[in-house]
Amino acid sequence: MVCERCKALFAQRFSFWEHLSEEERNLLCENTNEASYKKGQTVHSGGDDCLGILLVRSGQLRVYMLSDEGREITLYRLFAGDTCILAASCVLNAITFDVAIDAEEDTELYQINAAAFRTLSEHNVYAENFGLQIVSARFSDVMWAMQQILFMSFDRRLAIFLIDEVAKTGEDTIHLTHEQIAKYMGSAREVVTRMLKYFAGEGLVELSRGGVKILDKKRLRELI
Repeated sequence: MVCERCKALFAQRFSFWEHLSEEERNLLCENTNEASYKKGQTVHSGGDDCLGILLVRSGQLRVYMLSDEGREITLYRLFAGDTCILAASCVLNAITFDVAIDAEEDTELYQINAAAFRTLSEHNVYAENFGLQIVSARFSDVMWAMQQILFMSFDRRLAIFLIDEVAKTGEDTIHLTHEQIAKYMGSAREVVTRMLKYFAGEGLVELSRGGVKILDKKRLRELI
């Protein structure tokens, strides 16, 4: 059983919490475990295992799809307070594909048993609606990722990625290697390197070992 701080977090992050009976709250808490993962560790590798519902307490997760040829396409990332349900195909019938999840940083999370959440959803419309809302939001992330890959030029995609990273971190320097950026964008390192060098030549960014410093946000936004 999870501790009282878990209940406080559930009350803050789960909109359906106030609509649960005491019995339903106990069901949720008694079927929730705490888990921690080191940076680079695999949280979920896809397949038939049902991971359940994840609520990130701290750290960062990367959710991605892996092709038979080994190509990775990052769908979205999860930060503290975010919820993931796409790895739980046994929770909602609407989920019909598998994703993989890695810890991008040392991460602590709550893992809610899928069967317990499904039981809760079947008897509580607020819990069911919450699950559907989360799925809808994540599918929007997936469709945005697919739209970029299929229909946008790479310079525009890279500009969007760099601007988004600056917005997330609040820093002008993005501490990612070209390999990491390529992995996030579902591209090849050589393509990323070539375009970053072009951006650097245009005075948009400054490249350093293990990082990219944004020099001209206004001109980068003009590419979007």
